[in-house]
Amino acid sequence: MRVYRGEFSTPAADRAPTADLLASAADGVPAVRVTAPPRQVAFGRRDAREDGFDRAKRAARDAGFPVVERDVGGRAVAYTGSTLSFGVAVPTGEGRGSIGARYDVAVETLRDALRDLGADVVRGEPPAAFCPGDHSLRVANRGKIAGLAQRVRADAALVAGVLVVSAADPEAIAGVTGPVYDALDVPFDPESVGSVADAGGPDDSDAVAHAVEDAFVDGPWGDGERRIVRVGGGDA
Repeated sequence: MRVYRGEFSTPAADRAPTADLLASAADGVPAVRVTAPPRQVAFGRRDAREDGFDRAKRAARDAGFPVVERDVGGRAVAYTGSTLSFGVAVPTGEGRGSIGARYDVAVETLRDALRDLGADVVRGEPPAAFCPGDHSLRVANRGKIAGLAQRVRADAALVAGVLVVSAADPEAIAGVTGPVYDALDVPFDPESVGSVADAGGPDDSDAVAHAVEDAFVDGPWGDGERRIVRVGGGDA
């Protein structure tokens, strides 16, 4: 499995390796990247169609979060600089599984990795959560910590998501998501944001990132071997 490592100083540059992950999978080699993107609010295509989109972008910038517009669906997601982003690209085609099957593998792999770190997490999300969707993880009986989405094309699929790690992140994420979702007319409960630390796991983004990477490399889509690809800078 190709493992992409490295950091970028700007949100726009940090998005570039996504194309490389998909190209690798299209060539038959699954690929994974787990990183902590620069501080930002990433908006999706669905957000861009809302009447309050311009107000939502202003709200993000007023809260000190640069704005990124993605070419995928879904709702706005805030990254603090320690919030993790992960992406796993796999080949598609006959006999390689359905969209639903890929979601199940990704969610279960992530859940098991966090449980191995001592985090009490389960599938699902509380009402009025950030990044609302059917493929999520939450602290047991408490806040959401992860949401997943999928991008599919003829030769490859990318399952990607956000993972809140630090106990300090829920307040920061709720603080910017509240006014952004209000502008977009999306229900949001500030108490719906949790973290790996809240679930009893480590309050250490690097440790959690490496555990998630390991889980995908050693999981159903990986072969237990890493082919490291350096992008950007840093050692992450």
